Amino acid sequence: MRCVNTMTAKGVQDVRSWEQPIETGQMPESGDVFDAIVVGGGPGGSSAAGYLAKSGAKVLLIEKEVWPRDKICGDAVGGKSLSHVQELGVKADLESTPHFRVTGIMFSSPKGNSVRVPLPEEDVQRLEAGYALPRAQFDSLLFNRCQKLVRDAGGSVIQGGEVRSVLFDNGNGGEDPGEGSGDARHASGLVVRIGGRGGEERTFHSRELVGAGGYRCPVARSVVESSYGEEMVDRDHYCGGYREYWRNVKGCGESSGDIEIHFVDTVIPGYFWLFPVSENVVNVGIGMVMGLMDKQKKKLKALQADVIANHPMFKDRFADAEMVPGSAKGWQLPFGSPRKKADRQPRRSSMNGIRLVGDAASLVDPFSGEGVGNALVTGEMAARHIQEKLPFMEYQDEVWKVLGPELKNSFRMQKLSRRSWLLNWFVGKAEKKPALQEMMTEMIASKEAQENLHSPWFMMKTLLF
Repeated sequence: MRCVNTMTAKGVQDVRSWEQPIETGQMPESGDVFDAIVVGGGPGGSSAAGYLAKSGAKVLLIEKEVWPRDKICGDAVGGKSLSHVQELGVKADLESTPHFRVTGIMFSSPKGNSVRVPLPEEDVQRLEAGYALPRAQFDSLLFNRCQKLVRDAGGSVIQGGEVRSVLFDNGNGGEDPGEGSGDARHASGLVVRIGGRGGEERTFHSRELVGAGGYRCPVARSVVESSYGEEMVDRDHYCGGYREYWRNVKGCGESSGDIEIHFVDTVIPGYFWLFPVSENVVNVGIGMVMGLMDKQKKKLKALQADVIANHPMFKDRFADAEMVPGSAKGWQLPFGSPRKKADRQPRRSSMNGIRLVGDAASLVDPFSGEGVGNALVTGEMAARHIQEKLPFMEYQDEVWKVLGPELKNSFRMQKLSRRSWLLNWFVGKAEKKPALQEMMTEMIASKEAQENLHSPWFMMKTLLF
């Protein structure tokens, strides 16, 4: 099984800049007014702020943490991300740092059958197939570039800023219509505490807010729960994730190759992954829908420890490996799977003056768990809608028009992956059938090919003949 790791000394930055503090300039004054305020400095928020700044907008970018900071993730950056990485001027920086070049995905079934799905050769040659690198590294490079764009355009950046409340009015400067008033409410600004507990609170004003604060985003809560009284966390559409970094895992030692997704009996209805990142380090993790996880006797940490220590496919690969101290982390992933009886899919992501992006909009891929690409896509989308002064409901519609087909198909695949017998049958077929492997490659790369999932005849013909 081929899974590889990185590190070429030539061309790599001498100073690991992503491990250094980021200087973000003078703090704005309480009462300052901005064209837009972006909450969250991850991929979605940084990209939204960067695109807005490139258009000349005066932006306030707020990040709760202070760099250097870690972000728990599978660490894969898919091909759809790279056009935005290029557009925002980050790709050259990324290429000059340690990273793993993804050229394919290895899947294995509960029986131990495996199939490799290569990414399109033309994408690999153009360096557009994808990367795997620690999110602390990727996020630092992107945030640093975008905060410079923000400051160059006359905006401000805050690190260590916690949103205490979202300010609303009636759209004309009058009183807030109150919780549950939905469309009658209009965003007007934020109250932010700077410097942790006991820190100073400052108020900032804008008629355009972007919520990009992850699965706990306070701006998202103000939209979904406070303004419309809807459910924000649906455990049937949220995933629990657990991650560790390991060194010296066998089969993971080169600069490019495959990431691995394994469907293991003891982990189903979840899956186990190995994503090489850098310097002979592998992101090892396990994910499971929280509603299904509630029914399991073992927690994710214990399930992963059992796989590493006892599973015949992995115990030898980890025999001489060591876990990086302090790297064990758990988190939640809000899936973009369609909700039953929901007026807005996958859940509400906009209102007067507010647009949610990435995890804050519940847009993580339900099958792969990848969220960076959709965060960047919606970051650009939110910025464009603000620039063009489009009605807020058009943002929600475009998000689902662009991402909905992919998310619905991914949800179907997630549900299928919960059945061991079906995984054994499908992977066994794919292992011996080049046409099926080609179809899987096309489905990864092409939305048109993904639509074939809707055709029972196509699937039956491909699988049986």
